[in-house]
Amino acid sequence: QVRLVESGGALVQPGGSLRLSCRASGFSFDHYAIGWFRQAPGKEREGVSCISNTDGGTYYRDSVQGRFSISRDRAKNTVYLQMHAMKAEDAGLYYCATDFEVRTCKASGVMDHLWDYWGQGTQVTVSS
Repeated sequence: QVRLVESGGALVQPGGSLRLSCRASGFSFDHYAIGWFRQAPGKEREGVSCISNTDGGTYYRDSVQGRFSISRDRAKNTVYLQMHAMKAEDAGLYYCATDFEVRTCKASGVMDHLWDYWGQGTQVTVSS
């Protein structure tokens, strides 16, 4: 079965760094896009980043551009989200997701798609 497991969430100080991991199993990992989403208390879930192996495409929401970096490790079936210069607004529950209809992150509005498969989430707290 399709399974996504996030890890790496922690308490980090503003300006600090953190790396999240999303380990995938049960599907052709390299054939589909993996997206990272987050949800802060009282706010709607928002797309953070996306990576697609088919075309090497990536997506970053404007507020994390230049600070976050997404990457894949094929040997470990894992997608990472490296976060630098963390801000208070980066706090939230981070999820990774995939959908068999999403094969590229270059499609317009890809993060607004209703992704079918989700991990359990990992908590990121930013506090001094």
